[in-house]
Amino acid sequence: MAGHSHFSPANVEEYFEFTAEGRKRIIYAFVAGVVALLVGIYLLSRGEGHEVVQAAAEHGAEHGEHLSGGAVSHHGDYDWTNRIWANLWLNGVYFTGIAVIGMFFVSIQYLAKAGWSSVLKRVPEAFPRFLMITGPVLILTFLFKGDVIFHWMHHGITDPASEHYDKIIAGKSGYLNFGFFLGRMVVFFVLWLVLWNWMRKKSIDEDLNGGTNNFYDMVKIATGFIVVMGISSSMSAWDWVMSIDTHWFSTMFGWYMFSSWHVTGLATITLTVLLLKDKGYMQYVNFNHLHDLGKFMFAFSIFWTYVWFEQFLLIYYANFPEETIYFLERWEGHDKLYKATEILNVVFNFLFPFLIMMTRDAKRTAIFLKICCCFILVGHYLDFYQMIMPGVLGPHGGFGLVEFGMVTIFASAFIYIISNELTKASLIAKNHPFLEEALHHDI
Repeated sequence: MAGHSHFSPANVEEYFEFTAEGRKRIIYAFVAGVVALLVGIYLLSRGEGHEVVQAAAEHGAEHGEHLSGGAVSHHGDYDWTNRIWANLWLNGVYFTGIAVIGMFFVSIQYLAKAGWSSVLKRVPEAFPRFLMITGPVLILTFLFKGDVIFHWMHHGITDPASEHYDKIIAGKSGYLNFGFFLGRMVVFFVLWLVLWNWMRKKSIDEDLNGGTNNFYDMVKIATGFIVVMGISSSMSAWDWVMSIDTHWFSTMFGWYMFSSWHVTGLATITLTVLLLKDKGYMQYVNFNHLHDLGKFMFAFSIFWTYVWFEQFLLIYYANFPEETIYFLERWEGHDKLYKATEILNVVFNFLFPFLIMMTRDAKRTAIFLKICCCFILVGHYLDFYQMIMPGVLGPHGGFGLVEFGMVTIFASAFIYIISNELTKASLIAKNHPFLEEALHHDI
């Protein structure tokens, strides 16, 4: 592949080679993650795995024993294995977001008829393949251990005759019930995957046959996906994360979780493009394309901050106990673990991206982009940790080998499956009608 843009796009193909050495490294990382997870589970089973939270465990019962529907109030029967299922759920939700944002990014480009992104669209186009892993993970975790994650699934919680009856949760049972919840989850994954497969087939067909028919078909598929995403991103936020703290709700939560997913997906796209360039691929992606990706990360880090701060400010200012409990749990509830994570959350997701990406040159420099991507990826993992762990584990949360092992397993699987998917089509969509424009993109 030539390292410049003076070629006839229709005659050029560039295929990613997933080498035996590359596969081996990822498998080693996966095995290391499994070993760390098993050691972490062993330490947990012996009562030694609460590396960061022993003081918190003594401290946790002091706060909000029954105020929150999702945290301290249902940890009387805490089992050490809950931490494993909580981590499975956390990583399932986090990596589902990265995968589905790949399709969202491509759809937005088609809907806007954007030209610049046609040189790199094959990268995000590969991401939704991972939904075939995270979908079953989330569905099976819900089926077998849903009552560990969700307070509203506890036995007798909606039965007036039961000692566990909760009037508020019973009032939400028309929406939060096993069958409807499972149905929504299955429908979301099926719709995402069907639309992605349809888009992917059209995209590869365009490489083979040229013309503009496939392009216009993909615009229509993208339109359908954006409508589906608009509904499913909010509803999955309510279902998979907000309903963990069952008594609590925020009308901004759908936007909040979507903004976190979106900027994480953008960071993953940018980092993947940069790593491919380092290996000698995608030399036609120039500083101007990187500048645009940098602007996206900069803008949506600020957007996430806006939603995070507005959600906090409105609840803080109104000062209703049933709303403030959500932030009190994370700020004062369980020793200093969640408080420290909340501070890192804002530093990694707002302060660092804001300062790193502020200048024009930084957005055009690979090393600055890579550093920013890493902060965003770690920061938004912490963001989802803060959304999920206080409600599921309360004072029993922590950072240790279980967390490290689980995220390493998921990240290794993601890299392996996406690398494999990238081999299935040319890295350059050679018959994209806007490719010539993209090759001379200059800002």
